[in-house]
Amino acid sequence: MKLIGLTGGIGMGKSTAAASFRRLHVPVFDADAAVHALQGPGGRAVAPIAAAFPGTVTEGPGGRRVDREALRRAVLGHPEALRRLERIVHPLVRDAERRFLAAARRRGERLVVLDIPLLFETGGEGRCDRVVVVTAPAAVQRHRVLRRPGMTEERLRYILGRQVPDREKRRRADHLVHTGLSRHAAQRAIRRLVREIRGA
Repeated sequence: MKLIGLTGGIGMGKSTAAASFRRLHVPVFDADAAVHALQGPGGRAVAPIAAAFPGTVTEGPGGRRVDREALRRAVLGHPEALRRLERIVHPLVRDAERRFLAAARRRGERLVVLDIPLLFETGGEGRCDRVVVVTAPAAVQRHRVLRRPGMTEERLRYILGRQVPDREKRRRADHLVHTGLSRHAAQRAIRRLVREIRGA
């Protein structure tokens, strides 16, 4: 089974690229969705986060859940707090990924995608057969991100500061998907890539 690592900076169009893979019947593991589930009602990260970051977990429908905004405030600008959070969350996400891959192998899948925003930052490229980087001009990226509800220049700078720069991601990629041209151009690039890998 071939593993494609899909990554790219915030606002680069990675979610759209992941949707294109799904439309081509390629299973996609969404690391962000896994984090949301882990921090949602009944999630495995809720109790350890409550212990490590008091005041960041609330009661709600379905049980206790992480207040993501409160948690963001607790780690924003505090590198050691962020590392403490990562030590809780990253192993749980990796476990979810392993279960996803095991299920895909049982189904006989030939190709899967690991959609991981911090793929390079966490050394995840080493377990992938190929790495696809989604990219767009910096001005396009900034315009997309600042349109998001609650996004500020400060938050954008913080997020970009945690990510490997786009130029470095592009240098380390096996394949590039440019999303600054048009959605159709990006979809065509992904279709070509899937045909190539399936035909190999």
